[in-house]
Amino acid sequence: MSRIGKKPIEIPAGVEVKIDGNVVTAKGPKGTLTTEVNHDMKLVMEGNVIHVERPSDEKKHRSLHGLTRTLVANMVEGVSNGFKKELEISGVGYRAAKQGKDLVMNLGFSHQVIVPEIDGITIEVPAPNKINILGPDKQKVGQFAAEVREKRPPEPYKGKGIKYVGEVIIRKEGKAGKGKK
Repeated sequence: MSRIGKKPIEIPAGVEVKIDGNVVTAKGPKGTLTTEVNHDMKLVMEGNVIHVERPSDEKKHRSLHGLTRTLVANMVEGVSNGFKKELEISGVGYRAAKQGKDLVMNLGFSHQVIVPEIDGITIEVPAPNKINILGPDKQKVGQFAAEVREKRPPEPYKGKGIKYVGEVIIRKEGKAGKGKK
C-alpha cells in the first residue's frame, strides 16, 4: 500500500474543501484552487480529515493513490499558507526591481529583461539581488520560478546568473590550468 496515499489530509481552520465526484475545490485565505482527480480514486471526507482510497492493488491504482493524495494536500496547503520560491541574482551589475506588476532585471544584456506578473502569482523584490515568487498553486509557483531563472541560468565558471536560494552551482576551472608541451 502507498505510504503517502494512506496518510490522512488534515484540513486547517479557515479552509473549506468541497468534493463533488472527482472534482476537488479548496477555498482559503490565500485563494481558491480546483482540480480534477482521477475518476478511479475515491475521496472520503470525515469531519476535517480527507482520506484517499483506491479500488484495487493494480500498479496503475497504486501509483495514482499517492499522486492524488499529494495533489489534494498541496491544494489545502496552498490555500492556507501558500508556496514560495526564492531566487538569488549574482554577478556584477546584475539586479532586479519591481515596476508596477512587472519584474525588471538587468542581467548583463544590452537590454533590460522584463517579466510580467501572471494570475495567481505575486513577485516580491526585497533586495536588488533577491526575488521571491509567491502563490497558492505549487505547480504555478515552481514553473514561474523556473521561467525567471531561465532568463540567465548560473554559469559554471564565475557562478553569475539567477539561481535558487540554496542551489549549489558546481564550478569549473578556467583554461589557465593548461601547460606547455
